[in-house]
Amino acid sequence: MTDPTLTYTHREQTHQITLTPDHSPITVGRSADADLSLQTDPDISRLHATLERIGLYWTITDESLSRNGTFVNGTRIRGRQTLHPGDVIRVGASTLSYHGQPPTDCGTTNIGNTADRPHDLTPAQHAVLTELCRPFHDGTDHPIPASNQHIADTLQVSTETVKTHLQALYTKFHLDELPPHHKRAQLAAHALTHSIP
Repeated sequence: MTDPTLTYTHREQTHQITLTPDHSPITVGRSADADLSLQTDPDISRLHATLERIGLYWTITDESLSRNGTFVNGTRIRGRQTLHPGDVIRVGASTLSYHGQPPTDCGTTNIGNTADRPHDLTPAQHAVLTELCRPFHDGTDHPIPASNQHIADTLQVSTETVKTHLQALYTKFHLDELPPHHKRAQLAAHALTHSIP
């Protein structure tokens, strides 16, 4: 399967970038530091959206980081959305087109009992998850999940308590097998995707 591409027009020139797994995530914004920098479009926020490959799929995420929103096929997205061949993404006055082959269909996913779903959280777990994701809601240009110490200070608990709740959350979200430095970001991404915190 060939890697998908993203086609866009900037400064009256058409550009195409190949979306490869080793270049994920890709930030989109007006900032010169963005991976896909659209500096001449005043309707684009400094950090507007991110493109990220999850498994076989490329996704686009706008966690209320942009002022004017991100649209896929004319509909404003909330959180993360999976991209499909032919999708048209609008950020500000700029249009990006997603091209590629759809991933192999793996069949229908069974919907289990709601009690088995990962967002069936205890109040304490929900509080820790909310604080972990707080930087993504405060307008920071390059948000990262909150540190254990910051969460502990905010909730007035020990860092060991925070670590215990995070470990339980990693298990609930099936993230135990990930490298330690990836778990926090993936936990935050899953939580924001499901609008949990």
